[in-house]
Amino acid sequence: MSSESAVTAAETPAANGHGETHSTAGFKALMLGSIGVVYGDIGTSPLYALREAIVAASGHAGTASPQAVLGVLSLILWALIVVVTLKYVVILLRADNNGEGGTLALMALAQRAVTKGGGAIVLLGIISGALFYGDAVLTPALSVLSAIEGIKLVTVTFEHYVVPLTLVILVALFAVQSHGTARVAAFFGPIMCVWFAVIAIAAVPQIMLHPEVLSAFNPLHAVSFMLHHGMIGFITLGAVFLAVTGAEALYADLGHFGKRPIQTAWLFIVLPSLAVNYLGQGALLIGDPKAIENPFFLMFPDWALIPMVALATAATVIASQAVITGAYSLTRQAIQLGLMPRFEIRHTSEAHSGQIYIPRINMLLFVAVMLLVVLFRSSSALAAAYGISVTGTMVVTAMMGFVVIWRVWKWSPVAAAALIAPFLFLDITFLAANLLKVFEGGWVPLALGGIVMLLMYTWRRGSKLLFEKSRKLEFPLADLVAMLEKRPPQRVPGTAVFLTSDPECAPTALMHSLKHYKVLHEKNVILTIETAPTPRIDDSERVRMEQLSETFSRVTLKFGFMESPNVPKTLAIARKLGWQFDIMSTSFFLSRRALKPAAHSGMPRWQDLLFIRLSQSANDATDYFQIPTGRVVEVGTQVTI
Repeated sequence: MSSESAVTAAETPAANGHGETHSTAGFKALMLGSIGVVYGDIGTSPLYALREAIVAASGHAGTASPQAVLGVLSLILWALIVVVTLKYVVILLRADNNGEGGTLALMALAQRAVTKGGGAIVLLGIISGALFYGDAVLTPALSVLSAIEGIKLVTVTFEHYVVPLTLVILVALFAVQSHGTARVAAFFGPIMCVWFAVIAIAAVPQIMLHPEVLSAFNPLHAVSFMLHHGMIGFITLGAVFLAVTGAEALYADLGHFGKRPIQTAWLFIVLPSLAVNYLGQGALLIGDPKAIENPFFLMFPDWALIPMVALATAATVIASQAVITGAYSLTRQAIQLGLMPRFEIRHTSEAHSGQIYIPRINMLLFVAVMLLVVLFRSSSALAAAYGISVTGTMVVTAMMGFVVIWRVWKWSPVAAAALIAPFLFLDITFLAANLLKVFEGGWVPLALGGIVMLLMYTWRRGSKLLFEKSRKLEFPLADLVAMLEKRPPQRVPGTAVFLTSDPECAPTALMHSLKHYKVLHEKNVILTIETAPTPRIDDSERVRMEQLSETFSRVTLKFGFMESPNVPKTLAIARKLGWQFDIMSTSFFLSRRALKPAAHSGMPRWQDLLFIRLSQSANDATDYFQIPTGRVVEVGTQVTI
């Protein structure tokens, strides 16, 4: 799962807390919540990571020597220590944007800190966001399949039921999304705690039988393996990386649980359990190389197999839930940051603003996940596709982390580079190793990521061109107000609110209203909605009011990129600031633009048509800004792009 996972925030009462200021939830509750949500993906990696790495290390030999097993184990343990513990837990958890983490939060923070090169940072943000969607499709497919495959060990006759069972579980998982995950989430933490305890306990007898596996903590085994295995060693690295997928989640869920609960859970519960389990699987393989078929489940006695498959399925569903809700959260951030058109966003919890459901994203993810399971049919085949999107996101995170350490933390560029360069080198090495899997299935996340990148870039570029074109055609607001005050048209009672993205120019809806109706309301408000580069905005900074004349005023409403804009609710704050208005005698005027491709625009014709399709698919501004539909007047205009 990587990045923006599990932004449900329902998992804990601290949904709206930032950083360390979680007054409503105790430290233990937050730690339990983080175990359930943040560590769902990395916690289920033992189901397939070591198996795939050992298979890769075996090469043509078919079985791996004890030395190769120790080498792979050493690589996995040190990947967990260096990539997850040092890079994420120790360094990146400090790079927060007002208490929020994740690649888009980091992008907004880095963008704010630089005067030049903002476009390059936005591009990095688009790449990491797009790659995450590839990851969000692969995680549910791979993790649920790998859990269900355990039933093949009970009896071979179950083999034919693996794919159908997986599909049934995934259908149920996507079907419950619209109900919100608050009720289910309450069980996430305890189930994952049981999972981590069980996978560690089951490994202890194997380690006692072959205590030599403990020497895998010596990094020389990893170095020796890489030096002596050449290309096979490099291919194995791609599979070793499966053990650290999900590390981005630590950073993405920073705003929901706070730094200390996430760090404590990792250092004292998750990392020790994972390390012991991998050592146990390694010990089993040293004793019985044939156990490579499924070393995770073969550590358990026969009577425990079915309960273990059930527990593994629950754990993988939790990991999948985390990445699905993460996709919703990332989409909302992307919409607010102008990278995507407006989609319908439903709130599934009155108490937690982070609990959202986006029907269109849910449907797209569902279709893609089902297709993957049907096409690949086994976790080993899917494992080849996994990893590229996560490594790509990690490379981008390291690059943006460098900008933040240099410009925000005010380190010298040399010191910032010295800190980040080793991690970036490691991430790029992992990425290169994963790129070898492109033809085996790695093309799937790359294709998905490429499509999303194209859509994000087209939307951003098209919106910019449209804004520039509209600006040329529009009339300066100050001039229009002066003219209307000097020679006012017929006045009608009530207040008119004109929505516009450019507060300096007269809104299209106002110009058309004057042109067609030749009347003006007693009070007129030019309303602009801004998105701040911070996750949330304090109510004291939410509303800015400016009186332009006796009958005209300009109001700016500000929202953070993790908030859902609610115009009527926010106007109640404006009332406290002295704006006298009655919602029942207020009309909201919006201009609805019908776009047509122009002969000469700043984009190729196919991209113009794509932008027009995207704008047609965008959710109605009335719904998005939660304006009462009975109070809205829409004025249609035609614009060529």
